[in-house]
Amino acid sequence: MSQLLAGFSNFFTFQLLFLSVVSVLGGYIVGFLPGLTATMAVAILVPLSFSLPAEQGLLILAAVFISAVQGGSVSAILWNTPGTSASAALCFDGYPMTKQGKAGKAIGLAQISSFMGLMVGWLFLVTLSPAIAKVALQFGAPEYFSIAVFGISIVAVLCSDSPMKGWISAFLGILITTIGIDPIDGVPRFTFDTVLLSGGISYVPVLIGLFAVSEVFRNVKAMITDPDFDKKQRETQRITDIIPTMKEIKITFLNMLRSSLIGTFIGALPGTGADIAAFVAYGEAKRWSKDKESFGKGSIIGVTAPQAGANGVCGGAFIPMLTLGIPGDAVTAIILGALIIWGLQPGPSLFLESSMLVNTLFAGFFVASIITLVVGLGLANVFVKIERLPKKYLVPCIFLLCCVGSYSIQNSIFDVFVAMFFGIAGYYMTNLGYHGSPFVLGMILGPMVEQNLRRSLIMSNGDPMIFLTRPISAFFLGVVVVSLAMAFKKNITGCKNS
Repeated sequence: MSQLLAGFSNFFTFQLLFLSVVSVLGGYIVGFLPGLTATMAVAILVPLSFSLPAEQGLLILAAVFISAVQGGSVSAILWNTPGTSASAALCFDGYPMTKQGKAGKAIGLAQISSFMGLMVGWLFLVTLSPAIAKVALQFGAPEYFSIAVFGISIVAVLCSDSPMKGWISAFLGILITTIGIDPIDGVPRFTFDTVLLSGGISYVPVLIGLFAVSEVFRNVKAMITDPDFDKKQRETQRITDIIPTMKEIKITFLNMLRSSLIGTFIGALPGTGADIAAFVAYGEAKRWSKDKESFGKGSIIGVTAPQAGANGVCGGAFIPMLTLGIPGDAVTAIILGALIIWGLQPGPSLFLESSMLVNTLFAGFFVASIITLVVGLGLANVFVKIERLPKKYLVPCIFLLCCVGSYSIQNSIFDVFVAMFFGIAGYYMTNLGYHGSPFVLGMILGPMVEQNLRRSLIMSNGDPMIFLTRPISAFFLGVVVVSLAMAFKKNITGCKNS
């Protein structure tokens, strides 16, 4: 505790506070703009930070990481446009709240739940880092496969109204991930001898297309068929109270805590990320909810769950990186490289040889989380006022952001065409009753399922019993079987009643 207090004392200088505020604002803007990810922002800042002392550079990278994940929530809520892949799950209930005239309330809930996730992740990072890192090391390919299958089983919860369509959508998402170079054998698959497809289909343009571009098309159609559409929309949109009431906090508190713990746990597993945590947290929130019918229609729990889960990853991802030198996700992999260039070796020795640096980082993480909350709540009214602009001006701007965001991923016009294609596909999928969320879930977890399935079978010489003889793997597969059985029973009962 004394070392942590010394870290806070070392942090509270004008220079470090100023750098934290600037980094948070920059990260928030990056998260807000579609296509610009936390990974991209941190990667760009790493070379620029080498001229600074290690503690300053590390604080900048951590603050940008934290705020970028949180900033993506705003565009997802206002325009159904995920600013980052982690905010895709927020579209399910955040955007419906905006259409109900509750954009301010949705943003406020998202900021509070983000802060909750950051604080839970921070507490585990400060107090239980070594213990959690040891547990995470027990996870091999079979365990990762089982977790991925568990994640995909959430489709049964996300699409409880039409599970078959949900499974079809998820299966198509998994199929898309097989395009490109085989991750195990290095053989091209489904590329049609085209260089453009050799790297596979990036899921960020797909996200932008399914959620944002398709919504642009729906708005354009509505404005053409109903001349008064724009006026009606602005009449229903009002700036509600930004700060959640005590009643709303009470309703969502346990859900936020559970989602934060899920996010921290997933973040501590190497190779995962905030997008996976957000979907798993959302699925578990719906699974435990007594009012499942409200999800997808503007549920406040549906807003808080993915945000708390996604931000819980921020603290969790630092745990294996600092204690074992193993990055928890793509962002911490970049930060790990920066630490090595600064001459620091992540691992147990880091806490002994550079304890002041580590504790200053802990202090900076805590303060940056508070700054991010203040910035998010302070700018909420500004964002809501932007949403109230006439659709004839707003829709073209959103479409332009979608194009720029898609292009910026790999500086490729091909990704823009991918976004347009999936925008059209998303438009017709919605009209036919197919959800976009299972498709995205399939794309995110598909590679994790395939790679770890094949690695596990290689480890066991083709014996599938490896998934049942390892306790952690068997536990998650058992949960999958039970949840699918319950969903099947519910559907059979529903069919009999109807």
